[in-house]
Amino acid sequence: MNILYLLKIKSDLSYIYDHNTLRQGIEKMRSHSYTAIPVINREGDYVGTVTEGDFLWHILRYGEGSLKAQEVYKVGDIVRDDFMPPVTISATDDELIEMATRQNFVPVVDDRNKFIGIVTRQDIIRFFITNKQSQKGS
Repeated sequence: MNILYLLKIKSDLSYIYDHNTLRQGIEKMRSHSYTAIPVINREGDYVGTVTEGDFLWHILRYGEGSLKAQEVYKVGDIVRDDFMPPVTISATDDELIEMATRQNFVPVVDDRNKFIGIVTRQDIIRFFITNKQSQKGS
């Protein structure tokens, strides 16, 4: 399995910047019906992934539920350091599969930690189904 074969490239994805306001993050996630979205910085480095739950916990912590109130906070403030770590483009199949067992998508970075895309669990499963079917036909 080749990560490049399964990679959904950055230019075809939605992501948010760590300097975006929480309101911008919430609005982007809502407009795309996402439950999680990658976060990068201005230089294109992968910072982390935020989920609906991260936004909810922030709102509950500060007790300010209006979208207007979220304009003073930045997405980078709610990114969890240990959540959804990326793999490098040179990751092994085993590393990729291990990560995909715990999350719906795996962020992929190059050797400089620049975000280049994601591999979805669904695409990995499809790869194995297609591969198994082609082996049966041989």
